[in-house]
Amino acid sequence: MQPTKAGATRREQILKEAAQLFAERGFHGVGVDEIGAAVGISGPGLYRHFAGKDAMLAELLVGISGRLLAEGKRRVAEAADPEHALDALVRGHAEFALDDRPLIVLHDRELDRLRDSDRKLVRQLQRQYVELWVEVVRQRHPDATEVEARAAVHAVFGLLNSTPHLGLSGELPGRQAAGALLRRLALGAFAALDGSVAR
Repeated sequence: MQPTKAGATRREQILKEAAQLFAERGFHGVGVDEIGAAVGISGPGLYRHFAGKDAMLAELLVGISGRLLAEGKRRVAEAADPEHALDALVRGHAEFALDDRPLIVLHDRELDRLRDSDRKLVRQLQRQYVELWVEVVRQRHPDATEVEARAAVHAVFGLLNSTPHLGLSGELPGRQAAGALLRRLALGAFAALDGSVAR
């Protein structure tokens, strides 16, 4: 049976607030009552939507890994050529990095709290996402070796995923300006693969 739109919306609200609270205070620093209060329901009421905090964390981390991969595949499929495909991947990941900063913090700090099966699924989805990028980078920069392309992809992920360390949202340039800056920096990093400055 499919969840109703209202049910799905409530689940999304719960996950959004849980991600923010977990990122601010750590997974063990937040109780179900606090998450419930943030969305206007009782703590025990959360159990109608999730089995517990562990289930919320798993859905957050597995969910974002799956969404990044699906969105990346869609962007590549719709791109006219490798140049546009790489730009589309960078834009999509930059949007995620600006809009879902708590999820980056959660991944860095709380991934090891997942059950083995969930953690393995996250890693599997992430590997597929990396491979998608590596393939596009090698098409766009054909002189780069696979090792160089893979290293560049991981370096660009580090750059894009640095947004939680850039200060509070109010301290960042406007969202559009921040996205444009991240895009220029990322594409500039990939451009360094051409002609390899220090090969």
